[in-house]
Amino acid sequence: MLTSRTRARVLADDGAIPNSRLPLLVYEQAADVGGMDPPAAIEAILRANEWGHGWRNGVFPYHHYHSTAHEVLVVYAGSARVQFGGERGIVTTLNPGDAVIIPAGVGHRNLGASRDFRVVGAYPLGQAWDICYGKPGERPRSDENIARVPVPRADPVFGRDGPLLAHWR
Repeated sequence: MLTSRTRARVLADDGAIPNSRLPLLVYEQAADVGGMDPPAAIEAILRANEWGHGWRNGVFPYHHYHSTAHEVLVVYAGSARVQFGGERGIVTTLNPGDAVIIPAGVGHRNLGASRDFRVVGAYPLGQAWDICYGKPGERPRSDENIARVPVPRADPVFGRDGPLLAHWR
């Protein structure tokens, strides 16, 4: 992993998507994706930092969030414009090497991606993810779930001394 610039943004409840009091964290150029098997190397770093249940794919093209787990996405190929926080949320372009840590409750969706866009996704060990869509009836249960999700013991990319712990405590 590399040193990267961190952008932190707290996203307010938009009525449908609850978002979080914890900031969304975007690490620019956090991962070295130039090796022989970038997704395997990323997965090894995430596992070493106590994040697992990983997967490889893209980002859904519809608003969704997880009420029972935080999530990390690390881009290893292509690029995408991703919206965070619901219809009135922010839009950022993710490129190879970028990582985004999404607190439980923060909505996200793919607004458009290159054909080769791929990420490794993972969750803190001990957290089982669900999926919510911002539909009527999901709350207040999802709000109660979000309030119970603990802060991870380590930053998924930078470990116990990473920016996540400073921003989320």
